[in-house]
Amino acid sequence: MEISLEGKVALVTGASRGIGKAIAKSYVEAGAQVMITSRKIDALEAVAKEIGGGTQVFAANTGDLDQAKACVDATMNHFGKIDIFVNNAATNPYAGPTLGVSPSQYDKTFQVNLRGPLFWCQAVWEASMNKNPGVIVNIASIGGLRAEGNLGVYNLTKAALIHLTRQLAGELGLTRVVGIAPGLVQTDFAQMLVDNYGEVLAKRLPTKRLGEPQDIANLATFLASDLANWITGETYVIDGGAGVSSGAM
Repeated sequence: MEISLEGKVALVTGASRGIGKAIAKSYVEAGAQVMITSRKIDALEAVAKEIGGGTQVFAANTGDLDQAKACVDATMNHFGKIDIFVNNAATNPYAGPTLGVSPSQYDKTFQVNLRGPLFWCQAVWEASMNKNPGVIVNIASIGGLRAEGNLGVYNLTKAALIHLTRQLAGELGLTRVVGIAPGLVQTDFAQMLVDNYGEVLAKRLPTKRLGEPQDIANLATFLASDLANWITGETYVIDGGAGVSSGAM
């Protein structure tokens, strides 16, 4: 069964590397036109050149709401619509005991990981999806489903993003809202975890390997497609079997 996004327009945040880049590439390969965004224009232009397909770029800080609206407006001006929106960008400026976080670290984590996704969704909804229903894909984390050491503040934002997925699905009707909760994926963002825990974790997993960005992109492509048109409000765990592995993080 071939997954097609032919004729669709997608906007992907945090798309200059890792999971966001893999999702953008998979969307282009499935036939979509894509706007990619992150903070650094040079990195975006390199990705656009690599994945081709007429991919457009717009540099924006996910936590800056004015830049969010400007990016959405640029996408509408160039493509005329937004059928798929992927909330992928995230940050984690603090690792340690939850009560050890500083106010500035807490505020930055929530600004990018939760406030940003909410208001990007608002901008996309008002610009396009309230008239032409689409799909919103929120990239959460398995950390949003359980407690774990040193990542408590980050995981608070991902737990809230999972609930935001349910909440918006109930409110937006024909615009589907779905979530993905990855386990440990080999990306620059997760490099500290990969370096310190990756080898041990991989041995414990039924699949005997850590995740790759393409694993997440495969699921994101399916969920954005018409093959998934009876799915909304759910967040799907993709973790190589960590949830059924004794002692796996």
